[in-house]
Amino acid sequence: MTEVVDRSETVTAATPDSPLDPHVIVLFGATGDLAARKLLPGLLHLAMSGMMPDYRIVGSSTRDFSDEEFRHLAREACDHFATGKISLLQWANFERRLTFVSSAEGPQALSEHVAKVEAEMDGDVRRLHYLSVPPAAVRSLVQLLADAKLVERSRVILEKPFGTDLASAVSLNDMLHQVFDEEQIFRIDHFLGKEAAQNILAFRFANGLFEPIWNREHIDHVQIDVPETLSVDERVAFYEETGAFRDMIVTHLFQILAFMAMEPPTALESVSIGEEKNKVFRSLRPLEVSQVVRGQYEGYRDLQGVAADSDTETFVALRCEIDNWRWAGVPFFLRTGKEMGSGERIISIAFREPPKSMFPAGSGVGSQGPDHLTFDLADSSKLSLSFYGKKPGPGMRIEKLSLQFALHETGQDADVLEAYERLIHDAMLGDHTLFNTAEGIERLWEVSTPLLDDPPPVETYARGSWGPPGINELIAPRTWRLPFERRWRVAPPG
Repeated sequence: MTEVVDRSETVTAATPDSPLDPHVIVLFGATGDLAARKLLPGLLHLAMSGMMPDYRIVGSSTRDFSDEEFRHLAREACDHFATGKISLLQWANFERRLTFVSSAEGPQALSEHVAKVEAEMDGDVRRLHYLSVPPAAVRSLVQLLADAKLVERSRVILEKPFGTDLASAVSLNDMLHQVFDEEQIFRIDHFLGKEAAQNILAFRFANGLFEPIWNREHIDHVQIDVPETLSVDERVAFYEETGAFRDMIVTHLFQILAFMAMEPPTALESVSIGEEKNKVFRSLRPLEVSQVVRGQYEGYRDLQGVAADSDTETFVALRCEIDNWRWAGVPFFLRTGKEMGSGERIISIAFREPPKSMFPAGSGVGSQGPDHLTFDLADSSKLSLSFYGKKPGPGMRIEKLSLQFALHETGQDADVLEAYERLIHDAMLGDHTLFNTAEGIERLWEVSTPLLDDPPPVETYARGSWGPPGINELIAPRTWRLPFERRWRVAPPG
């Protein structure tokens, strides 16, 4: 039986300006792809930026590595994926804090290893357990932590997807809550760690210009578009079990939708923001199967490990609605897929057009669609506001113009934290603002149930396209913003 302990003393969040307690970071899946691409380079960057307290990193996986072998793997990962130069001194300071213990050795070995590194540190040492593992391995590792008595003074980060449907998400939450308090659990979504996602909050609530028009009276529709040019070649087994909807819509795009659609929180802190996000999820109408297009790129069924009759979607587009006072009648269009025309990722808000035009026929008013406010979800964020203005010269000819902001133009883009870096740091602080809650994730699976129970058949689409033909009927009489008719302004060289 799992031991349940009183952990109330462990969940008080630090503030961003307060010093962090010493931390032991136990990184499960430390020899995997995500650790190599994001987690180890991210931890190194946090350390080099002076944002880490006294720390130790305990790598763990089912493999049998020595400390030196793990340090060599970490060095190769950081050389390949870290940004910026790493001096010999910086690496030496990081490397000496890396150790390894195999999870296959069991709870006693893990407990003794963590106790050994904690003994090297002063003060009240916290533990941060990062479970960078497939969903099927989560239960056994949570039990391992319980058996190793590493639950107290700890927080745990869980990778997506969190469940595959409502029943599995409820079951997983129930299991976690037998071992950890909800305040200790951090369900990660790296999209919410992006600077651009957080800029939505600043844009809406720090300015008096836009919040008064952020509603159904002034906004016609919203698009959240996250195309990817990558294939699923190296993730076939994962994708055959998951598909694009579970992988991207529930975990990422619905979370972005909540940031865009939520009411003003009573305070800029995690409890208030989490409650407003959950209100959006409660107001989401169950998905209508007729308003969903599923696609599969040409050649997917030829991949090794894919069944000849696979119905797995590599693309999904859908229309959803939020049934509340602010957004009643405003459609939200979400689209994501693999092997698509480009990797630009945007949120596009289309404003309602004037009810009556005084301009003569042929003047150009309305010829290029409605005014748009567009957020680019790249790490170095950009936004654009398009509008109609007079074309210079005689007469009243109207053309589409835009105001654009790009972070690199401010000279502050070097200060941007990569999404995983920000979220690891927030978890060390105990700040849940950018993480998902048990209630929120269960509600999203609930509204997804009609689609999961009776999905429409997949439509084939060409690689390098923007999805199957059915997407145009889905959004009609409106049109998709991607591909752009006018590109983002390019920064001048030098």
